[in-house]
Amino acid sequence: MAEEPQPTGTRGIEPAANPLPPTPGAPDEPPPVVVDVDNVAVRNLPLAVLATIAVILLLQFASPVFIPVVLAILISYALAGPVTSMQKRGIPPALGAGIVLLLLLALLGLGTYQLTGQVGQIIDQVPVAAQRVRERLQQNRETSGGVVEKVQRAAKAVDKTAAEAAPDTAPSPARVTKVEVVQPTFNMMSYVWAGGMTVLSFIGQFALVLFLVYFFLATGDLYKRKLVKIAGPTLSQKKLTVQILDEINRQIESFMRVQVLTSVLVAIVTSVTLWWFGMQQFVVWGLLAGIFNSIPYLGPIFVTGGLGIVAFMQFDSIEKTLMICGAAFLITSLEGFLLTPALMSRASRINSAAIFTGLLFWSWVWGVWGTILAVPMLMMIKAVCDHIEDLQPIGELLGE
Repeated sequence: MAEEPQPTGTRGIEPAANPLPPTPGAPDEPPPVVVDVDNVAVRNLPLAVLATIAVILLLQFASPVFIPVVLAILISYALAGPVTSMQKRGIPPALGAGIVLLLLLALLGLGTYQLTGQVGQIIDQVPVAAQRVRERLQQNRETSGGVVEKVQRAAKAVDKTAAEAAPDTAPSPARVTKVEVVQPTFNMMSYVWAGGMTVLSFIGQFALVLFLVYFFLATGDLYKRKLVKIAGPTLSQKKLTVQILDEINRQIESFMRVQVLTSVLVAIVTSVTLWWFGMQQFVVWGLLAGIFNSIPYLGPIFVTGGLGIVAFMQFDSIEKTLMICGAAFLITSLEGFLLTPALMSRASRINSAAIFTGLLFWSWVWGVWGTILAVPMLMMIKAVCDHIEDLQPIGELLGE
């Protein structure tokens, strides 16, 4: 028998099990896809700008929510030390937080009760101060009356000469209808109601902040453990997260301790200095100096201006007023330029330009509370940015 001829085509050949990948640049292959990284970054820039604007608007719109939370976080950092010490001695955090807050409320209540009389005296002195200021202004007006009258006569002469020299071609003025604006009568009840609602709102916000502080202190490291749990599956990721959180907590706690310590020292030294000068209500003004010391630049200016007015009302002497203002400004300057940099670690320092810019920004976003919380917020932002690789340029801009 004759053998059957084998097929000469390719239908009988089985394809290879693992064909080779196509070679880029082959005649029948499409060109490779090239991703322009710079172009992608440029396209993402508008998205980042829009996201930043959205965050700023959210901070401004939801300020009644964010401000108590930020205050509670900062206060809890300042009070975390005693709670941790009691926990090491076997006292649970929930009980330790309650004890610390009760002691804080007792101190605030005792201080308010003791200082109520001095605050009332300051309020009673306001009419006397206004009368004294009017008398001084009247004396200055009488002293400089000759020069002022000469200037007024010269101005009238110039106006009269210009009116005579101008051509009499102006049209006669049209008849003008007089409109009388009637001011509403003073309603004392509306002011009392508004003041009462303001006090109630402040009490409510204060109670809310206290509850938040208690919960932050009682939970301890609950959120830290949760963040470590969701950081990643590997042990290295969890250890890195623990290190970052510990460093952030250490920087913020150090900053809050230094801030509280310097404010207390400024309050004590200012009170003693004012007592030495013979100022009345020196304790109240010392406390105000310590509280406003947390506001950079503007706080010392407000305290110095207020002390100048009060000192002039009490002593009626420009020399002694300048001495008191100079002493108060010297105390805050020594604290700001010598004490705080010596106590603050270099990693926690913020440059002056960043502080002033942050002060303007947070004052615009949160008003008066933003002015008070500007530096703590910058410190928290810097502590977070220093330990996140993508945000380290921001931390570098904020640091010294």
